[in-house]
Amino acid sequence: MHGRHFLQLVFLSAVWGASFPLIRLASPAFGPLTMACLRCALAAVVLSVMMRATRQAWPARAHWRSLTVLALLTLVAPFVLFNAAGLVLPAGYSAVLNATAPLFGVVAGALAGEERLTARRLAGCAVGLAGVALLVRLGPVTPDWPVLLGVLACVTASASYGFGAILMKRATLAHHPLPASAAVHILGALVLLLPGAAMAPAVHLRTDAVIALLVLGTITSGFMYLISMRLMREIPASAATSSAFMIPMFGVTWGGLFLGEPFTPGMVPGVALVLVACALVTGFNPFRLLARTTS
Repeated sequence: MHGRHFLQLVFLSAVWGASFPLIRLASPAFGPLTMACLRCALAAVVLSVMMRATRQAWPARAHWRSLTVLALLTLVAPFVLFNAAGLVLPAGYSAVLNATAPLFGVVAGALAGEERLTARRLAGCAVGLAGVALLVRLGPVTPDWPVLLGVLACVTASASYGFGAILMKRATLAHHPLPASAAVHILGALVLLLPGAAMAPAVHLRTDAVIALLVLGTITSGFMYLISMRLMREIPASAATSSAFMIPMFGVTWGGLFLGEPFTPGMVPGVALVLVACALVTGFNPFRLLARTTS
């Protein structure tokens, strides 16, 4: 991995880490389904305008079925689930749990015949589950049923991202990143249109929630998805998902700065185990990569 790839991963992590406090702000106002639909629609508008400006062609109709599956795994399911978790979990919690995505990505790669599921990686999965359990038990929120369901939603969303990364990598080999990014957001918005519209009467508009949604749709979804697809064309899927390692650091930081969320000492063991697990499963060593970058 070249130094510029590493810097792009850090940039993606910083921006995606900011998405969790934004979700925490917007989800109570819009609701999980309506918010997910509007987020996809905003990103679709931005990317479609970019396509028109660059005069790029849409993917062939024969590919839209596979792109719909990609939209379900990388947009619809994670957006709805993280939005639902944002109703009960601090932003830092969701950001840390998102770091389990590379674990599921490696499992998906093994099932697809693109990765080997070694003893080290199996051990990493066990360590990751232990880390999630510690985070839930020792963090600053009471582990009641709503919190446990929120944790399950985050882990399921991370699994969806992990499995979707394999399909995302394949899509980058078959399509240019911009048309593929625009198409999956349009498809995601269409899938969510009816349920999102059904829940629209429950929306309670607030200025901060509207601003948060606008940033989520245009920047963390539209532009960042495009950057992620461009990056995935040049590096392996497991390396691309390694940006999730750094998201907890940024997510906890942004949550503390903008929402006043505490980072208690009890969260440290859980966060540490999740990051160790990701390193075991993917073989990603940020210190070695940083040494290569600076050499």
